[in-house]
Amino acid sequence: MRYELYYWPTIQGRGEFVRLALEEAGADYVDVARMPARKGMGMPALLACLDGGAGGQPAFAPPLLKAGEALIGQTANILLFLGPRLGLAPRAEAGRLWAHQLQLTIADLLGEVHDTHHPVSVNLYYADQKKEARRRAGEFTGQRLAKFLDYFELVLANNPRRGGFLVGARLSYVDLSMFQMIAGLRYAFPNAMARLERDYPGLVGLHERVARRPNIAAYLASKRRLPFNDEDIFRRYPELDH
Repeated sequence: MRYELYYWPTIQGRGEFVRLALEEAGADYVDVARMPARKGMGMPALLACLDGGAGGQPAFAPPLLKAGEALIGQTANILLFLGPRLGLAPRAEAGRLWAHQLQLTIADLLGEVHDTHHPVSVNLYYADQKKEARRRAGEFTGQRLAKFLDYFELVLANNPRRGGFLVGARLSYVDLSMFQMIAGLRYAFPNAMARLERDYPGLVGLHERVARRPNIAAYLASKRRLPFNDEDIFRRYPELDH
């Protein structure tokens, strides 16, 4: 099957978690909004897709994945769908639900990262909420981040399969998403991560193993992997890196 991914064309954002799964699996997919509008793609296609198409089920925001006649929104929901189809999720229902639970917790962490630079309103510029952002970021890097990392390090240590993965005995989309979280946190909060990482050898090791996987390494070295930038969820503002 050829998948169509609909996401903003200039940022990694939430769409990157889906891209990583597609890239690891070597799936046939097209990143629609990055393609020329003259070919029926680009931003016009993305905006049209948000309306829900013929199914009449509009999405609140991208990412969206089109697979045949199915149009699926929300990052964790997309990965719940893709995981079994790409060999990136446990076969048993209990394992798939556990992976989904962990992905939703990653979504919670990502939301808190976003709120470090937009703690008041997404409709205001960062410059309009710097004071509040400093306070929110201090709380995040001082307390909240470690709580999330503690949790995922414990999940890794408690996996009875002992394969170095978060779920089961082999790589899942949750491991790919944790790779992305560590990479993004290192970009946005290099000082905080340098201070904290020594306490999380399991997660650091997981990040490095994922980065070395052939398909992921090729993707990271390609133009398909956009660089982190300060229009994205992970933003490097030195004044917020406590």
